[in-house]
Amino acid sequence: MSEQRNGERNGGGPVFGAVDGQVEEAAAGAPTEPDAEGDVAGDVGDAEVDVDAATGAFVAHRNLLFTVAYEMLGSAADAEDVLQETWLRWVRTDLEQVRDARAYLIRITTRQALNRLRTMTRRKESYVGPWLPEPVLTAPDVAEDVELAESMSMALMLVLETLGPTERAVFVLHEAFDVGYDEIAEAVGKSPAAVRQIAYRARRHVDARRPRRTVTAGETRAVLESFQRALETGDLQRLLDVLAPDIVLVGDGGGVRHAAPRPIAGAEKVGRYILGGIGRFGAGVSAHHTVVNGSPALVLRLDGVIDGVLAVAVGGEDGRITGLYYVRNPAKLTRVEAETPFSRH
Repeated sequence: MSEQRNGERNGGGPVFGAVDGQVEEAAAGAPTEPDAEGDVAGDVGDAEVDVDAATGAFVAHRNLLFTVAYEMLGSAADAEDVLQETWLRWVRTDLEQVRDARAYLIRITTRQALNRLRTMTRRKESYVGPWLPEPVLTAPDVAEDVELAESMSMALMLVLETLGPTERAVFVLHEAFDVGYDEIAEAVGKSPAAVRQIAYRARRHVDARRPRRTVTAGETRAVLESFQRALETGDLQRLLDVLAPDIVLVGDGGGVRHAAPRPIAGAEKVGRYILGGIGRFGAGVSAHHTVVNGSPALVLRLDGVIDGVLAVAVGGEDGRITGLYYVRNPAKLTRVEAETPFSRH
């Protein structure tokens, strides 16, 4: 698939149905690349493919694989593409040589995600304005899985953006999915000893930037409700009461919709910027509570049409909002009306 700038994609669809025609091509012995990467335990070549068995194993782990790819990439559309590529390699694998389908599928997914991550790095260099992860509507119970919710939160995924591709893969696999160092080593093409060192460096890097205090979904929801009431009243002081002094607001319009061209820092500046924006649109703006990336968030609509998704980070001793992340790029808003299933298992 060709690269597209500024997030101008509509996103991929479910991996099954879309790949049905490709399965026949793969089973017919079409050339593949994974032999050179070590992805395939045994290429079945022209032999008959047990598509039912391959499909069953893939479907059983699909939500996990999507979660791995999404946390590595920050893009649901690219994660779907990675799953397509994983399926095409998986369906050519001799399943009799695969001892652990879950581990093997994670390995393929990781390698394809690493390839895609390096491509995305080039894409982001030409992105207009700040880049934010693609927000994804999640089931409310995802917020109750503290580890999963944190690993896919906007705040943490932005921290992961500061890691190199291999560091990000190692951190995600070990910290979020509890994959062992030996398995990660096979996935990223490093020795187990090297992976341990990478994991140590990545953990130190992330820990230095992640929130110091764990906030529950209920606490975040309460702060978000106070934030919404402040918006509805247009009361600056009421808004400042829920904003941390060092809050940072990041907007992502992708060059398609207006957004702050750079992050805005400081409660007073952020508060005035928000109220100024709301004031321009008046009564046409409405906010609705939802759960995005495993955390309470707001979907803002303008005259009934989705304008953007506002995710928050809450932290500090007084439990105020430390980060606001507003995604307006239309290409990144295709996953906020229907829930996407995620899993760590």
